Amino acid sequence: MELSQAFIEKKLDERRSAGTYRSLKPESAMIDFCSNDYLGFARSAELKNKIDEEVRNSGLVANGSTGSRLLSGNTAYTEELEQHIASLHNSKAGLIFNSGYDANLGLFSSLPRRGDTILHDELIHASIIDGARLSYANRHSFLHNNPDSLEDKLKRAKGICYVAIESIYSMDGDTPPIKEILELTEKYNASLVVDEAHAVGLFHLGLVDQLGLHDRVFARVVTFGKALGCHGAIILGGSSLKDYLVNYARPFIYTTAAPFHQVASVKMAYKHLQESGSEVERLKNNIGIFKQKLVPGSNYPLLKSDSAIQCIILKSNEKAKEVAARLQTAGLDVRPILSPTVPLESERIRVCLHSFNTEEEITLLTDKINKFTDA
Repeated sequence: MELSQAFIEKKLDERRSAGTYRSLKPESAMIDFCSNDYLGFARSAELKNKIDEEVRNSGLVANGSTGSRLLSGNTAYTEELEQHIASLHNSKAGLIFNSGYDANLGLFSSLPRRGDTILHDELIHASIIDGARLSYANRHSFLHNNPDSLEDKLKRAKGICYVAIESIYSMDGDTPPIKEILELTEKYNASLVVDEAHAVGLFHLGLVDQLGLHDRVFARVVTFGKALGCHGAIILGGSSLKDYLVNYARPFIYTTAAPFHQVASVKMAYKHLQESGSEVERLKNNIGIFKQKLVPGSNYPLLKSDSAIQCIILKSNEKAKEVAARLQTAGLDVRPILSPTVPLESERIRVCLHSFNTEEEITLLTDKINKFTDA
């Protein structure tokens, strides 16, 4: 026990010395430029009323699901919702997981096998990397949004090859050349997996669907905890992929199913998204206001992004923490993104814009950033 405790303290001290120590913070009354609640669904009274009504009218009153979905935790309601969501996304089938992390972990740990190859963008989400590690498949990264780098790796891939990208990258907010990447995977008979976590909402049902590529992409991962304001995720693909995951994806098999209230919330969030377009338009307008009012300097550039995620590169943990702290002192909830979460010298503040942010709030934010980074 003493050795374990000494190891823990040593590793924590290393983080403190490097300026990368993480700690939890409770909710605050600051202006939200931090959360993934892009369309304000998580705080929507209208959506909450829809969820409450759905729960009341369902006749399903259990507080918990009572077990995994392969035991006592499955319901006809969940299966019908999976098929409904799949249909909305122009997919044949879908399987709900308890989180986006679980979905990626389940897919990439169970499908590729030893001797196969996983190729992923170098900035891919940690959940995909963790799943790939558990698969024992060969794993290689390619340069961010670089088809030439991907093709070089595809030429040398062994076994069945899976290529993983995000349609909107969570730490940069940018978009890959999805069509070009898809054409390469088809050329080399590889299967493309697209994580749509940060695209659904702003780009309606995701960029794959918007680009009309749903019949050519092997699988998509859609999470409910961002613009939809709920929790959980779904893997979209063919019916045989769904059956395979039910049989082999350990994060699905060996976990207690989501409670009914969570599943009902997801159903109503999709209904709310279909019925209300004003939030999306307000979000797009706010992104335009932010980019218009920000004056990025050559020392601290703004990454190219048309999404709700806007990042100012500050090139050190110290500068990122300093600017974030000064913004928070001004009542603006902006968080620093530090290495090792992002590569060295790409440390940043990450601004998340929302439909509910006012022009006055955005102006205050950009004025402060312009002042703090004018050096």
